[in-house]
Amino acid sequence: MSNNNNQINVPEAKEAMNRFKMECANEVGVNLKQGYNGDLSSREAGSVGGQMVNVMWHVRQTDFMRSSSASREQIGRVVYTYGLAV
Repeated sequence: MSNNNNQINVPEAKEAMNRFKMECANEVGVNLKQGYNGDLSSREAGSVGGQMVNVMWHVRQTDFMRSSSASREQIGRVVYTYGLAV
């Protein structure tokens, strides 16, 4: 039995993700239709998912301020950028 945790918890995000998926499919030339797309090849489905990751990779960034452990008066900006290494 599979343990699929790829659930969208925010109902409003589901439609946004579907629009994003359709936009990425158009960018890579894959003809997606609304609903079931089980007739896609693995290569086509992978190219859509890969394009989604490529677009989201540039968006994934955590930016926060933290105080220095040496001095509470020193506050520095810390930026972590996440990416996918293949």
